[in-house]
Amino acid sequence: MLFSDILGQTHLKNHLTTSANYGRIPHAQLFVGKEGVGTLAMAIAYAQYVICNNVEGENNSDNNSCNLKFKQFSHPDLHFAFPVTTTTAVKSHPVSNNFMTEWRELLTEQPYGNLFDWYKKIGVDNKQGQIGVDEAHDIVKKLSLKSYEGGYKFMIIWMAEKMNSASANKLLKLIEEPPEKTVFILIAEEEEQILGTIQSRCQVLHFPPLSNEVIEEGLVKQFNIDKRVAANIAHQANGNYNKACDLVYQDSEDLQFENWFVFWVRSAFRAKGNKSAIHDLISWSEEISKTGRETQKQFLQFCIELFRQALMLNYNTGPLVYIETKSEGFKLENFAPFVNQDNILDIIEELESAMYYIERNGNSKIILTDLSIKLTRLLHKKSQANA
Repeated sequence: MLFSDILGQTHLKNHLTTSANYGRIPHAQLFVGKEGVGTLAMAIAYAQYVICNNVEGENNSDNNSCNLKFKQFSHPDLHFAFPVTTTTAVKSHPVSNNFMTEWRELLTEQPYGNLFDWYKKIGVDNKQGQIGVDEAHDIVKKLSLKSYEGGYKFMIIWMAEKMNSASANKLLKLIEEPPEKTVFILIAEEEEQILGTIQSRCQVLHFPPLSNEVIEEGLVKQFNIDKRVAANIAHQANGNYNKACDLVYQDSEDLQFENWFVFWVRSAFRAKGNKSAIHDLISWSEEISKTGRETQKQFLQFCIELFRQALMLNYNTGPLVYIETKSEGFKLENFAPFVNQDNILDIIEELESAMYYIERNGNSKIILTDLSIKLTRLLHKKSQANA
């Protein structure tokens, strides 16, 4: 993967190439950015630039065989670690090496993909992956080997916040003092979830969201769609190229999430003094609880964002609103008056609390039913400013 394949982030590309050209390559780096901003793609391009000695220009290196191996994500000096779990094929002690075929497929199809896409690819949406101590042992073993090209080796740890404490502590010494010409690149969306002692040993690069113009240009180039359509999609994507691609394919999970959300809030409105609506909420909770935990967490995050967008509409900041609802009969501007300064913080707190307990393997049906009943009360809470 070349730097020229990556959308935007020009200042970060310049920083990485300039430091590589002058031989100043930190042995441990942490790339922090939300989904769809290109952290993983940038890490791979950086590794290719260094390992294939492309310092005179990305396409001018004499090392064609090296660049070809990178094109297939199969270079022996490029190593990956990412969240995994047991599957029907891998019954115990899963490590990233067990899933390299699926991983290379994901990188080819969705280099800006997220954790949800990865779990769907390996068919474990009902489980939560992690980077465990077995993975840490595997990393130590891989990096003890000599470099294939005789130069640098790169270990890219994607979603590094999914390292459990045993794994993080196992790798701490290696990250602090790796073998010569060995580079760690940790990639994370939630920097604060990474062990502080590991953070302190890394040079941190923060990736901003992509601009609408950059996403629009990328969509036109990749999908050959009309610029006006691309501009509308870029606005809805809110800096996330992965979401923009999903919207092009009309394959975004947000479409399903919106249907769930609309049924949920409508039932919550009717539930005050209405027994049948309470049954609807319980049935809704049962339906959502049958999906995987990662899906549930993604849905609750979607709800948080939709409530925030409604709040902005309610307080006349329409230009900042990027979500366009598609459900029949549901308009965000009609829903917005029910989200106000006196209930928004409680709503967000309840949603985040539900995500917390679901991530820790709580009973999803009970958690979502409790959340639904609380939502019924909060949506009927009127703003004191309008009282």
